[in-house]
This record gives sequence, structure tokens and C-alpha cells, in this order.
Amino acid sequence: MSWSVAGRAALAVAGAAVATGVVTGLRRLTERTGEPAARWARENYRGRTVNLVGGPAVATAAVLAAAAGARQPRQVAVVLTAGVTAGAVGLYDDLVGGRPGQQAKGFRGHLGALRQGRLTSGMVKLGGVGAAGLVAAALLPVRSPGARPISRPQAALSVALGAGVVAGAANLLNLLDLRPGRALKVAVVVGAPLAVSGQGGWLAAGPVGVAAAALPADLRERIMLGDCGANTLGALLGAAYVARAGLAGRASALVLLAGLTAASEQVSFTRVIATTPVLRQLDEWGRGDGDPPPAVAPGN
Repeated sequence: MSWSVAGRAALAVAGAAVATGVVTGLRRLTERTGEPAARWARENYRGRTVNLVGGPAVATAAVLAAAAGARQPRQVAVVLTAGVTAGAVGLYDDLVGGRPGQQAKGFRGHLGALRQGRLTSGMVKLGGVGAAGLVAAALLPVRSPGARPISRPQAALSVALGAGVVAGAANLLNLLDLRPGRALKVAVVVGAPLAVSGQGGWLAAGPVGVAAAALPADLRERIMLGDCGANTLGALLGAAYVARAGLAGRASALVLLAGLTAASEQVSFTRVIATTPVLRQLDEWGRGDGDPPPAVAPGN
């Protein structure tokens, strides 16, 4: 039995409530003076000090909200595999990625570091998200509901494509998290249609509510999603799409995700958005001067 539209709306509201409580609670906990506050403080693109705890807060709320929509143990396993793994390796990259020897730009940069014998935190993140995507895709149906049966080779291909979609969505949402609110806006816009209809609605509804609830704090530069929050939301929404798509749908989505990821290695998304009036207006909507950030300095 699948969730009704009203049920999915209730999941979104519940996700928003959980996100509000978790984000507020963790912010207050980490904005106290001293070592804990400094550990979570980061400078954003404007040089303002923001709270990186937004990532773990959003990730935790999104996983809880998505799990609440599951009706079977297999669905719970999908949420935990995609959401928790993506969030964990993202958090590792957030905390370790700034250390000496860990910096690398883009997928090529991380591969280049690996060839030189350096395992960067970014490469750990990419490997972890890829593995999570593979397991999650294997747990989800290999064909869209109502479609005709497929052969074993087609089923294997479907799983592989699904894994690419989950990992690609996680990575792409992280690539978009370069300005306050940008990644969360994309999560809401992309996730809302997934939540309203289709077999993946149970998985998308809660995270969409979480993204919407966290948006004001992100826009006001109180929190930063970081890799942890963006990867978790992206992986869960990617899994929600895979849950409803067949071979053709998964292949199309993977081509789009791969194309955008490859383009990001050559072109600045921020520059494209800034030079496209409609995209610029949408990107800047709701973004103001922000509230005064916590009076702590980045670093230990």
C-alpha cells in the first residue's frame, strides 16, 4: 500500500517540524563559546562565519523523515544506506577536507591525488556515495511499476544505472551548494514532483519538508549545509527517483547528471546563474544580508 497525497503532505510537514527542532537545537548547542563552537564555524563566500552544524542537522532530519515514510524493512534499508552513508562520508570530508594534503579540485583532482598515492577525503566521499548508491539501487525495484518483466542482464543494468543516479544526485546537489539557499531551493523544486506522485513519493516527501524548513536559516547565513547535508538530500532524492523509474528513465537521468557534473569541471555554475536573469532572480530570492553570525573564529 502506498501513501496517499494527504499522507505524503503529512510526511513533508513532519519532516519540516523535525528539521526545525534539530537545526535549532544543534545550532544553540554549537554556538556556545569555546572549542565546540570554533570546530563548527566556517567562512562562507562572503567571509561571514556560519555554522557548519546545519549539515548534520539537515542530514539527521532528512533520514528520520524519509524513514518515517517507509512501510517495509527493505525501504528502511534504502533510507539508511543512501542517507546515512552519504551524510557520514560528507561529514568526514567537511571536517577533514581542509587539512594539508587533502585539497583537490573536482573529480579529476581527486583521481590525480590518488594516482600520486594520496587518498583525499573527497575521494573517500565519492567512493562511499558510489557504494551507497549501488546498494540502495539493488534494494529498490529494478523496473518501474506496471512495466513488463526484464531479463537478468537488463536488471543488472538497471541497478547500475540506479546507482549512478543516486550517487550523481548527491554529488550534483553538493556542487550547487556554493551560495546560501541554492542547494535547498533545488532540492525543493526537484523533490516536490517526486513527493506528489509515483512510487518514490514516500521517500521524497519528508526530505522535501526538511529542505523547505531549513531554507530560511540557510538564506540568512545562519547555517551551512556542507557536503554532509547536501549529499544526504541529494542521495535520498536520487533514490526516490530511482524508485519510480525504469531503464529508460534511469538512463536519461544519469546522462543529465553526468553531463552537468562534467560541465562543472569546465564552467562555473555560479557564473552561469549570475549571467542568466531568470536564474539569477531565483537564486537570489530570499537572500538578504543575513543575521549576525556567531562570534567565533573558524578553526580549532
